[in-house]
Amino acid sequence: MSAFTRTRTTSHSDTTNLPAPVQPGSDLGLLLLRWAVGLTMAAHGSQKLFGWFDGGGLDGTAGFFAGSGYSAARTMAVVAGLTETLAGLGLVIGFLTPLAGAGIVGIMLNVMAVKWGSGFFGPTGIEFDLLLLVAAASLALAGPGRFAVDRLLPVLRAHRLSHGIAAVAFGAAAAGIVLVTLRS
Repeated sequence: MSAFTRTRTTSHSDTTNLPAPVQPGSDLGLLLLRWAVGLTMAAHGSQKLFGWFDGGGLDGTAGFFAGSGYSAARTMAVVAGLTETLAGLGLVIGFLTPLAGAGIVGIMLNVMAVKWGSGFFGPTGIEFDLLLLVAAASLALAGPGRFAVDRLLPVLRAHRLSHGIAAVAFGAAAAGIVLVTLRS
């Protein structure tokens, strides 16, 4: 029996237990994407929390939130700064990747809501924010790849699409709740 015949006659139940093929290019690509998005978001979060990288710190960020129509502006500054920093670092090391992606999705939806009506292209448009949102959602859906802390966690060792879908939905729902309840 040839290899072609053997693969054609294998039943579906026989193939479900086969290990996934090793794809080092995909794993390396996911690692680079995680680093780019994660470090970008962690830097933005540290601007909000600590004033690093010419950021406004908590006071400046709270002023921005107040001017953008958010109630509890200081709390929003802390939540946004912590979410960006922790979700960003989570992506960098591949820790709780679906949840880290969800955090960035939620933040970026709020950013886009604030900027809505300013056009698509920068510096005031939503193009950069949309790119970060889609990249974070893609990482939540695709998983972190093999070079990630998640590979050491029993629940997340084998990434499931359902984890990613649930995480993206959670991030979008959280953003919606913040926009409806805390922004006038």
